[in-house]
Amino acid sequence: MKNILVTGGAGFIGSAFVRRMVEKYPEYNIIVLDKLTYAGNLDNLLPVHDAPNYAFERGDIAHRETVQRILEQYSIDAIVNFAAESHVDRSILDPDAFIHTDVVGLYILLDVARKLGVQRIHHVSTDEVYGSIPEGFFREGDPLEPNSPYAASKAGGELMVRAYHVTYGMHTTVTRGSNTFGPYQYPEKIAPFFITEAIDDRPLPLYGDGMQVRDWLYVDDHCDAIDVVLHKGAPGAIYNVGGEHEMHNIDVTRFILKTLGKPESLIRYVADRPGHDRRYALTNDKIRAELGWDVKHNFEEAMTATIRWYQANEWWWRKIKTGEYLEYYKAQYGARLAGASGGA
Repeated sequence: MKNILVTGGAGFIGSAFVRRMVEKYPEYNIIVLDKLTYAGNLDNLLPVHDAPNYAFERGDIAHRETVQRILEQYSIDAIVNFAAESHVDRSILDPDAFIHTDVVGLYILLDVARKLGVQRIHHVSTDEVYGSIPEGFFREGDPLEPNSPYAASKAGGELMVRAYHVTYGMHTTVTRGSNTFGPYQYPEKIAPFFITEAIDDRPLPLYGDGMQVRDWLYVDDHCDAIDVVLHKGAPGAIYNVGGEHEMHNIDVTRFILKTLGKPESLIRYVADRPGHDRRYALTNDKIRAELGWDVKHNFEEAMTATIRWYQANEWWWRKIKTGEYLEYYKAQYGARLAGASGGA
């Protein structure tokens, strides 16, 4: 493995993985393919943009000719796929883009890679493919019961990966990560959204009663797990990657406000989104036992560092929160905030 294509490498987790790999493995050539849709951001890759073992290509994984050209031009022998539309709220508003990238795009990527003899493909998935679990923990063999168009598109992509492993013998691996947070995350997910809104003393629209439970995973831990699975994962294997730190959304919100020194009166309880999963929880037993990976970062320290990063890097997020972002904000939260109840 020498020439690695990272699709979706200008997004949040993808760019963190690229920054890690470029620095950690100078003997590898890391090529990024990204469509640069709204959440793709070349600023995320500034720390490595002049590295000799890094290259960037703009393009769509659903465009067969583009994928073939890049795989041939760079003699790609491994692919790590982050390319995806990835926000549940947007999938409810418009599912089309999710099917295009998460299912059709992944199929084309797999098919071209198979025909060109790419040695290894790792697909980055999500804990949301399992659906909601009231108690206990999801294991890799549990049934997939996705409850949103986003989760369904990720599950569909996973099944295509499985089919190409079983049918064609491709060396594929999959990781299902839990709720990931950290620097450079597009400010639509709860952590960067609420951090940046609170900095400006704006209301925080919290869905429902705020008692939804998520398993919080720091982005550096997530990327470390993907690195380990890429190098050591068994062909055809699936691995859960959880943060092993469950928290209610309301408690995460309060932590953010306390760290920023902002009042809880900024919280607004708004109408919940359709089909909102109540709880996600994973066990890391398999990846820990088979590959020796484990969580390294403490939630409180990692979230505090994340909050401080957004405070110190307003240049990064303020230019994002304009134009299309504001249109999405109005569509998603305008009516909800008008009918919100306040305080906490």
